[in-house]
Amino acid sequence: MAKGVKKIKVTSGFTYPKMSVLGQRITIKPGEWVQFEVDEWLPGTTAEEKKKELIWMRQSGDRKIIIYQVPSVIGYRFRISKQLCGSYFYYIEASMSGKRDFKNNTGIYVKGWCEPKIVSSKWSTQKGSKSIKNSNKVNYISYGHIVHLNLMTEGLNGNTLIIELWNQQRAKNDKLVFVYTDVQVIDGEVNLRIENTYAWMAFVDNIQNVEEFYIKVKDTASKQYIKDKLGDDLHAIYLNVKNKVATSNTNGVYNQTPTKVYKPDVSNARYEPCKFEVINITENEVKDGKANNTTVTVFENGKGLKHKNAPQENIHRTIFYKFDSTIIDKDGEEILNNILKFLLEHKGSTINLSGYACVIGKENYNKGLSQRRADIVKKFFADGGLDPARIISVGKGEVDPTDDKKGRDNIRYKNEKDYENNRRVDISFTFNAHDAHTIVYEALAPSSDINLTVATSGLINKGCFRGKDKHEKKVIVKSPEYKSPYEINQSSLAFPVHSQLAAANVAPLNYIWPSFNLLSMQSSATIYNVFINSCRWFSNKNNAVVQVKVFPDIKWTVEFKWNHDQPFAYSFGNKLHPYDIQEGRKKVIGAEFDRATSKSFGEMDQSFALSLKAEWNRITQGRSSVPQTLELGHKWDGKIRRTLALFNKMKSMTEKISNSPLSQGRARFTIESPKIAFSAQWYLERAPKTSLDLTHMVVIGVSAKPLVEAKIEIDLWKIFIKFGGDAVCPGAGSIISWILDKLGKEAGMHFLISFSGGAYVDGKVTINTSYPKETTGEVKTTGKIQVVAEFKAWAKGGVGYLGFEGEVKADASTSVTAGIKVGADKNGIYTAPVAEFAGVKATFVAIGTVKLGVFKRTLTYEGESRLVMPDEIKFEKKYMNFDN
Repeated sequence: MAKGVKKIKVTSGFTYPKMSVLGQRITIKPGEWVQFEVDEWLPGTTAEEKKKELIWMRQSGDRKIIIYQVPSVIGYRFRISKQLCGSYFYYIEASMSGKRDFKNNTGIYVKGWCEPKIVSSKWSTQKGSKSIKNSNKVNYISYGHIVHLNLMTEGLNGNTLIIELWNQQRAKNDKLVFVYTDVQVIDGEVNLRIENTYAWMAFVDNIQNVEEFYIKVKDTASKQYIKDKLGDDLHAIYLNVKNKVATSNTNGVYNQTPTKVYKPDVSNARYEPCKFEVINITENEVKDGKANNTTVTVFENGKGLKHKNAPQENIHRTIFYKFDSTIIDKDGEEILNNILKFLLEHKGSTINLSGYACVIGKENYNKGLSQRRADIVKKFFADGGLDPARIISVGKGEVDPTDDKKGRDNIRYKNEKDYENNRRVDISFTFNAHDAHTIVYEALAPSSDINLTVATSGLINKGCFRGKDKHEKKVIVKSPEYKSPYEINQSSLAFPVHSQLAAANVAPLNYIWPSFNLLSMQSSATIYNVFINSCRWFSNKNNAVVQVKVFPDIKWTVEFKWNHDQPFAYSFGNKLHPYDIQEGRKKVIGAEFDRATSKSFGEMDQSFALSLKAEWNRITQGRSSVPQTLELGHKWDGKIRRTLALFNKMKSMTEKISNSPLSQGRARFTIESPKIAFSAQWYLERAPKTSLDLTHMVVIGVSAKPLVEAKIEIDLWKIFIKFGGDAVCPGAGSIISWILDKLGKEAGMHFLISFSGGAYVDGKVTINTSYPKETTGEVKTTGKIQVVAEFKAWAKGGVGYLGFEGEVKADASTSVTAGIKVGADKNGIYTAPVAEFAGVKATFVAIGTVKLGVFKRTLTYEGESRLVMPDEIKFEKKYMNFDN
């Protein structure tokens, strides 16, 4: 059952439907890519075969020449220039075998369309030579001279034109002198060799010493004159012809193909059959006690590859013939097919074929035999689709001829096997080899060896053109760390790597920045060079394909902590809240002592610590290991002078508050001790974007909870009572005091209002030094005010058989937070205000026992209610511009 491609289709790109026939031919817009893919497969094609690489071929309209071919598993992209637009069709075909299907139209004819235009025009005396200057009448030809006309066009490729020759007249209208028909536009150019300039002379009226000529161009199909970009339909202005006869030759005109200079292709997209397709590197490691193998694709069919240059290489291959034969044998056919595939995928190289014969036989006969041998190779290439214009075949005759002067063969009877190597055709051409930049891959490792594995796929060297120095199917790893290279004749190789940082290093401060060694002032990487050379991509065997740079897996942490061992608690007027008498006595003694010593010495009880820690050899190879650590730091406990002037000022403010009429010992004012912590870590980590590079990650954490915080509590019920001084409202205070005195311990109540607030800093930011926009996290600085109201009442006792005992308590709270945060996300570093309202929340509990005669019942009720819902105001983030 037949298998292969039955039909292809266009899957994307701009086409002109009215100028196309679905599935047969299409017209496309110049300058835009059109994608071709397989539409139908022949019934014998398996699912696995459909996934394999196809050979896509762009051919001439007559399907005799393969202009370019490329292997691909994802279809074929084609883009046409304006110069190649016109009536000319190209033929695009896909094949599993690389052979064209001449019996069936499996492909699609493609042409481009744009507005027809003459881009440039010139006269010259030789094809492809400089223009005859028209700015003056010094440069001219005579009647009978041969002249060449060149036109560069758009939208006219493949069209047939009519070229009208006009003579400029001074006193009357210009005169049409001659008309040339059936002028072909080939590859967007008109190249006309005109030999009948003598015939122009007869049509010139009132001939002058020098006449001026120009042309008009008409499209045969549309009958319209073609204009230039300025809208003018006069071209090749002017050809100056002197009134002199050079020759009376009346030959006509000849269409010529464009002058082509064949040069080796320097395109980055290369398809040499000596190649590899993918290179993966796997890190075989154990991290934090767990297997953590990771695989990174460092190379994939040249994607993203950078090129140093394209050095020229001269290729020489030879095929041999049997005695007196021009038949290409099986070995020769394999060599020629390999070369043909290479040449079809490389535009521009000129191929030289040199045929030879041995000295057995007559020299003249062998001269012709050598030419036929060269020509048969040329035919092989041309039949395979190679442009014959790229091929030069020459018969060189005998190698070291020995015939005498009379043409007699002097070695007719010698052993013909001595001359087998002389019966040959030498094939030579020049192409630009690939010499790409070495791919750099960065990795982390401990000081002891761990394994990296480099693996290739699609590694073949069967089609290598380098002769004796051809590429080997081999993976080699070299390093100054190795006594001898690691190498294998397979596609995968595991090799040991380690970092420069030794496990016994007591204080590795020279690696304070992990990628750099401060002692050597060089990179801290250990270098390993991987060689997997091929004609495609990396042809120079002396250049490494991949360079592995291994850095130490060290992580640095610096921490700063500042804590105060004692809070600042004061009761104004030395009067404490009655419900906090025990704790208050302890605090006031310490606070008063601290305040006194602070005034004298500016000191407070606090602790201060700074530490630097290094951790390395965290990555291990399948065995238990404790990372090496280094800790440097110092801690000061006790008294640190002159660090809290700000808090001393806060203390003096409390003196003024204590003298207010409101306090009188019934209010409590507390300043919380600052607790400040700062930490930073930096280490190397795999970069998220490229996967090949490491990047320095810096993690910064900051916390001040609080930076400063104060709290005041007031019992509104007790404030009316005369307690250690005059009451705010003496009358009401006397009544309330009398009630409480009568109730004694049977009943009580208080109404406490608390105000608290402060400044707080908290957050963490992770910075990717290679990609600042990848920075994440935020640090938030806020100020917070909180209000809490608490009510409590209790009673017990009874009258007769009717009584009640229990308590009711309730509290309500709210808070308002405001500040600013600095953070980062994928869009960059930003700042944004913070504003939050926590709402009003009330909680109440009632517990009571009711007595009625001999009966007793306990009732409990709890409830919670949000009187006002919380709210958060969303502010727009303001981003920093990294591009400025």
